[in-house]
Amino acid sequence: MLPSRHPLFKALFPHVHESEPPPSPTLSEPWRQISWGDNERDLQYVQEYKPENEEVKHIRVLLYGLAGSGKSSFINSVSNVLRRRMSIPAAASAITSDKSFTTKYETHEIRKGRGNPKTFYPIVFNDIMGLEEGKNCGVHPEDIKLAMKGHVREGYKFNPVSALSGSDPGYNPSPSPDDQVHVLVCILSANTAEIKEPVLEKMRGIREAARDLGIPQMMMITKIDEACAETDKNLRNVYKSKYLKKKMTGFSSAVGIPMNCIFPVKNYRDEIDLNDDVDTLILSALRHMINFGDDFIDKM
Repeated sequence: MLPSRHPLFKALFPHVHESEPPPSPTLSEPWRQISWGDNERDLQYVQEYKPENEEVKHIRVLLYGLAGSGKSSFINSVSNVLRRRMSIPAAASAITSDKSFTTKYETHEIRKGRGNPKTFYPIVFNDIMGLEEGKNCGVHPEDIKLAMKGHVREGYKFNPVSALSGSDPGYNPSPSPDDQVHVLVCILSANTAEIKEPVLEKMRGIREAARDLGIPQMMMITKIDEACAETDKNLRNVYKSKYLKKKMTGFSSAVGIPMNCIFPVKNYRDEIDLNDDVDTLILSALRHMINFGDDFIDKM
């Protein structure tokens, strides 16, 4: 029998078409450029950064997002990258759930090396309870707004039913510039099918409050290896992946954060040693985080 590619076959059977190969899941060229393997430069940048405002010792980054999106794991991953070893400063759950594992307002500092006196990197992360769909579930949006202003004390236990009040021991009536949030970061999982409208409504209120305070906003997309087979095979496909670009564009439209403020990252999950490509994505996001926070501090 003549092969389907043979000219005579095509002449005899003009209506029979070759099956076309499926479209590639990746772009031929990355849509965003990143310097893979050039980690020492970004690591040095973070190590040497120091706020010029004497009232601010460090950039304070507040993480918020859906329960189970990887907020605590992101903090641990940043700590791994900066400390150059595995570490777990933030308690994280290995079980994906729509219920938040974090229940208290916690500040995570990242220590520089060993010895005394203890020294820390000039960036701290505040972990909070996750957003949930129900009206009386998850972190109360008003608590996030109070945290941005620096009114939430360390260790305050979130109450999904009612927001923190001025009479509560967890309320800080006189926050310093150091207590205030300098960068607000939304954490979303690339596995998230869609963000339900009740959660989007909460997010809009939070973003509008941050806008009114002038706080810069970013988004981290986690679990990119779990959501995309091409990225799982090779993390350097992250900016070639059609799926991830579509997911980022969708999140940008839904939440309202511009694409150039959205960064896909892979949290350390099953690794026991550091990985250069994982570090590259985290350091790239971290450098922009510091730049945005520094710009805000300059205006304080």
